[in-house]
Amino acid sequence: MTTAGDIMHRGAQWIPAHETLDRAAQMMRELNVGALPISDENERLCGILTDRDIVIGCVAMGHDPTRVTAGEMAQGTPRWIDASADVSEVLEEMKGHQIRRLPVIENKRLVGMISEADLAQHLTDDQIGSWAESVYARTTMR
Repeated sequence: MTTAGDIMHRGAQWIPAHETLDRAAQMMRELNVGALPISDENERLCGILTDRDIVIGCVAMGHDPTRVTAGEMAQGTPRWIDASADVSEVLEEMKGHQIRRLPVIENKRLVGMISEADLAQHLTDDQIGSWAESVYARTTMR
């Protein structure tokens, strides 16, 4: 059985909700990632911040990224998967909620992130095709 822990990218890092978007952008650059899970003061997942969120939701709206926090950008119910979950559960979670990145949690701690690139490296063409059809056919970029 292939699990979320088997296909995830290890070393994911939180951005605390109180951090500003300019700091989030710096972290993304340093880590070479396009998204960061947002944590509350208890290191619980409260959202995911993407580079697109910073550009579209802050800069393009005329807001100052040195004054807007990651927590202010967190919207909706954050989705995550347990590291021991089967890859079929990963796909269902991502397809069902039309998401492209999924934090992986183990013992209430962030241990990794699953992205499109991780899926492409570890899944069959049929699995990837089904996932892509589900996620891209009905949404705009998230």
